[in-house]
Amino acid sequence: METRLKVQVSPGSKKSEIEGFDPWKNALIVKVRSPPEGGKANRELIELLSEFFSAEVEIVSGLKSRKKTVVVRGLSKEDVYDRAKKA
Repeated sequence: METRLKVQVSPGSKKSEIEGFDPWKNALIVKVRSPPEGGKANRELIELLSEFFSAEVEIVSGLKSRKKTVVVRGLSKEDVYDRAKKA
């Protein structure tokens, strides 16, 4: 079971956090402390989302963009979007 989710990332932030779900963009808004250099922000994003969803997370598009698509494995679409909207 895999669910795709759009994520809007702000690297280099003061603290790492999941701000919430933006229904207008249909995306989860996430801030990470790591800079966007050498994949550091992407690794931190994966760690943060893996912990948040308690599931395996992989970036499938947007590796060099603030707008990314991730795959959350092991959770249904309903579970992923329910958790995202409660963030």
